[in-house]
Amino acid sequence: MTALPLRHHPVRVLFVFLAAVVVTAAVGSLFSLSAGAEYLALRRPDWAPPAWLFGPVWTVLYGLIAVSGWLAWRRGATRPELALFGVQLVLNALWTPLFFGLGWYEAAFAEIVLLWLTIVALIAVFSWRSRVSAMLLVPYLAWVSFAGALNISIATLN
Repeated sequence: MTALPLRHHPVRVLFVFLAAVVVTAAVGSLFSLSAGAEYLALRRPDWAPPAWLFGPVWTVLYGLIAVSGWLAWRRGATRPELALFGVQLVLNALWTPLFFGLGWYEAAFAEIVLLWLTIVALIAVFSWRSRVSAMLLVPYLAWVSFAGALNISIATLN
């Protein structure tokens, strides 16, 4: 059995997926530094979670997203499949500036619908490669579904 070239070593590639997710989170955090206070100032539905919950939830989800992409890569994901993975990261990063940075709640909702559709497509594509990879994205889809409902509720109330 021959060793993989260092540039394709699985652990190194895992770090690439983790780095991509960290960059996505960092972009969002640039626009969410004051988001806690802004979120609390908004009229929110009674079922809205407390502001402190978002950080821990996203930390777990970003870890699952990175591992999902890595597992799909390990199972032979193609460039178009990995490009779709990248598209969902870009859409993920765009939501926070739209919602918190610009206060464009309706545009943020339209964007989160695109994100949701992309996650569904990614789950379908990754399921061909790795059932585990696809299943790791289900909590992400569930949270984005919840966030979409919260987004449109806040848009309606404000």
